[in-house]
Amino acid sequence: ALDGISHFINRNYNLCINHGNGPQVGNELYRMELTQNKIPSLPLGVCVAATQGTIGYMIQQSLQNKLRNMDIDREVVTLISQVIVNANDPQIKNPQKFIGPRYIKEKAEDLANKFNWHIKEQTKGDWRRVVPSPMPEYIMHGKSIKALVDRGTIVISSGGGGIPVFNNDVGHLEGLDAVIDKDFSAAKLGRIIRAQELWIITDIDSVYLNFGTEKQKRLKIATRDQIEEYLNKGEFQKGLDESTKALKLEKTIEDMDNQGRTPDQVLIERAKAVGIDPTGMNPDELKKKVAALEKIESEE
Repeated sequence: ALDGISHFINRNYNLCINHGNGPQVGNELYRMELTQNKIPSLPLGVCVAATQGTIGYMIQQSLQNKLRNMDIDREVVTLISQVIVNANDPQIKNPQKFIGPRYIKEKAEDLANKFNWHIKEQTKGDWRRVVPSPMPEYIMHGKSIKALVDRGTIVISSGGGGIPVFNNDVGHLEGLDAVIDKDFSAAKLGRIIRAQELWIITDIDSVYLNFGTEKQKRLKIATRDQIEEYLNKGEFQKGLDESTKALKLEKTIEDMDNQGRTPDQVLIERAKAVGIDPTGMNPDELKKKVAALEKIESEE
């Protein structure tokens, strides 16, 4: 993975990196469940924070050494990142996100009964623990991350999708027992820091049509409309759990339509296009007025 990142360093990219933590956070929970009679267990959100620190440290130090080998003087920092979610997100009551190691069915059922897990079959014969995975609504510390990235610091942020928190009834932040999809958080963070490119580095060499079949075909380039067509035909579904499969492609299309801009930025540009000064206006009121004027223009 560092070889892939050095490709961008050599081209003087400003970089913000995030990473997954599914297997690691699953192992953290399992470790605590095995010792819960002697040591108090920690909430899932705290485990996410812990893996942000440990994985971030390993990436940070490895990348620092890589930069030394490349004779490049750049700082690398890891930020423990909170992500605001909706406490009423339906995913919270419907665990779908796979974490931890894979098991045969009998072993998974035994662990589920012993530790009160929710389990699902991910691929044929492979069973894993599942936990809630709400959608990220806001990446905290965005201004700090952007300031560091803009000055050339390589930032490791929103690791594991970020630590899920929500605003409680008194307006205070409160943790949540869940994990957040790292790709959704990366896309959201990209909007906040005004990133021009989003790269997802995986162990699969390409995007494929008819993946895993004799008709498998590499997809090198695709337009936004082609992606939507493939999605409607049911492509890109294999290997993704119910919480992410179609939604990931829908969010990708949304990001392409917005060209990396936040919804507020898109709304402001739409307002100016129909002759409205958005300064100081309530977003909901502005949205209604813009939509009304756009409708009138389309009918003329």
